[in-house]
Amino acid sequence: MPTTSRSALTTAFAEDLDAWHPVDAGQDDLRRRYLDLLAHGDEAWRRQPRPEHLTASCFVFDASFTHVLLCFHGKGRFWVQLGGHIEADDGSVADAAFREVAEESGLEAVTPVRRIPVDLNIHPLGSGFTRCSAHWDVGFAAVASRDAEVLVSEESDDVAWWPVDDLPSGIADQFDQRLATVLAELGRG
Repeated sequence: MPTTSRSALTTAFAEDLDAWHPVDAGQDDLRRRYLDLLAHGDEAWRRQPRPEHLTASCFVFDASFTHVLLCFHGKGRFWVQLGGHIEADDGSVADAAFREVAEESGLEAVTPVRRIPVDLNIHPLGSGFTRCSAHWDVGFAAVASRDAEVLVSEESDDVAWWPVDDLPSGIADQFDQRLATVLAELGRG
């Protein structure tokens, strides 16, 4: 194992991953890959010069878990959960995910389902992303009221609630499978 120093953020996230026992075998394999990446210290968070790095996202559900809040991503040109880059002043990866919810949807009143991940996903990025080639995304889950006003940010073309069993056309690659795995992880599948 490398002798690279690790920040409190890296150490805490590694501890969260150690404590998580995903219900899905594929998620457990990814969990191990993420732990291997974190063994290299804080390198996982850096956007430059690293073209692959960790990001944080959040699957926002209504209280019945029958609807999910998605944004139409401006660069990616697809519907996906809310999320983005982890910033230096984020206290945790979960904090980054919940901050991104507020920034991208205007929702301030979300209730985290839990503060350990519900989804890990490594996805290559298209030509619309100039500085990044892949994101190692860490997904969390939260609940919000469908009656709350949502806003569209400059990073998205639209933000809307969708039934989990009737997602819009143009979703991100394999998003429907990810969503099913998240719901199973939460005991809602």
